[in-house]
Amino acid sequence: MTGDEYSETVERDLRQVGGALFDDTLAVLTPPEPVVVRESVSVQDAVRAMLAKRQAGVLVVDDDARLIGIFTERDVLMRVVGQGLDAARTPLSQVMTRNPEALQLRDRVANALHSMAVAGYRTVPIVDATGRPIGVVTASDINRWLAGLFPEAVLNLPPGDQIKHPGQIDAG
Repeated sequence: MTGDEYSETVERDLRQVGGALFDDTLAVLTPPEPVVVRESVSVQDAVRAMLAKRQAGVLVVDDDARLIGIFTERDVLMRVVGQGLDAARTPLSQVMTRNPEALQLRDRVANALHSMAVAGYRTVPIVDATGRPIGVVTASDINRWLAGLFPEAVLNLPPGDQIKHPGQIDAG
């Protein structure tokens, strides 16, 4: 394959990726069932639940099972350990993020990516029409989805200046 043919293939494939980003909904990510807890649960118990289910966070619900908060591994570091709190005695209500931004399965993958890139979220809750958690999407889920879209030609870019043009790109 010549350099021009390769470039055309890469451009075509990248257009397809862009289309998928705006066409595919969160349903294609098959988000896992979330770990759901009440705000009275201790941080220690929430972390145990996260570890047991291998999830990056828990979704916090009210008495009607509607989403009212989120608590993630980042919160463990920044709001609990970093503040010297006792995980066994600290309730989630004290350290969770209240009223997190949530999406629905019908929302586009681009919406989740936007939330992650602009707001800095790593975990986005997915709720049904009544606000009850039904899933969670993480940055890792988006990365896996993106990797699955890229063709072999992009994943195996050849080294050298066929693709890279160091003299034309600002490396700063």
